[in-house]
Amino acid sequence: MKIAVTGGSGFIGTKLRKELEAQGNICVNIDLKEANDILDLPKLTALLQGCDCVYHLAAEHRDDVFPRSRYYDVNVQGMRNVLAAMDANNIGHIIFTSSFAVYGLDAQTPDETAAPAPFNDYGQSKLEGEEVLKAWAVKNQKANAIIVRPVVVFGENNRGNVHTLINQVAQNKFLMIGDGSNKKSIAYVGNVTAFLRHCLNDQSALEIYNYADGPDFTMKQLMNVICDKLGKPKPVFALPFVAGLGAGYVFDGLARITGRNFPISAVRIRKFCADTTSSADKARRSGFNPPFTLEEGIERMINHDFAPMKKAA
Repeated sequence: MKIAVTGGSGFIGTKLRKELEAQGNICVNIDLKEANDILDLPKLTALLQGCDCVYHLAAEHRDDVFPRSRYYDVNVQGMRNVLAAMDANNIGHIIFTSSFAVYGLDAQTPDETAAPAPFNDYGQSKLEGEEVLKAWAVKNQKANAIIVRPVVVFGENNRGNVHTLINQVAQNKFLMIGDGSNKKSIAYVGNVTAFLRHCLNDQSALEIYNYADGPDFTMKQLMNVICDKLGKPKPVFALPFVAGLGAGYVFDGLARITGRNFPISAVRIRKFCADTTSSADKARRSGFNPPFTLEEGIERMINHDFAPMKKAA
């Protein structure tokens, strides 16, 4: 197959492309790093010529994006452009990575039938992108549209939230905020890309899957696993949630005044302390079996990205 991957130079996209190509597919990488922008419709249309399927991973996803309209430019108009380019090339097959953020915070382990309630512009823009795709699928007789809503994804070479946590522990700079009893669903990139490849076999006109690896960890359990794999002592002290949130608002104010990005923000504190758990039973019922356990994923990431710090412990 000839497969286009938007965001193909990103964390998930890079690994997905390599795995698809290893299976004998030809991949077209549509990414800003390759000077290919999904907001450039004529160029996007030309790039999709001869493709059989599109993996749409490109997104604006950071917590600190300004102006906020950028989320909607990339995540909503970008979806419209991808679908318009697909129509121009008579392509009906798309696999879209949305986000668990469409459910909002403290969503009580939603399954795919739960009502979305995004709490920030990223989640809202991803939800609006989904709605654009759903409307297209209803009108398109050739539609084979799969929406995947992953939770936080971690793995080798990623510099997201889990990397930040591991790095703080490795440098003895981690401070627990809250009592650590809140639960987190997370997903190892090797399992996520395996599931995305699995979705190539799903011939549904429109289907939605949550994706998370189990079992869910409490934040305290997650930190204990990280500490064990790094050979570091487990955290003893914790900052109350209210104090941590207050600090986040202070740094938000400083960011607006100075134009700088800080590692602490109110959104990040709220996300850290929230229960963020997902029901991914539907993905399992599809016949998918993840190739790695969560602990294996964490260990693989630490061995790859933190080997010198692990030895120093």
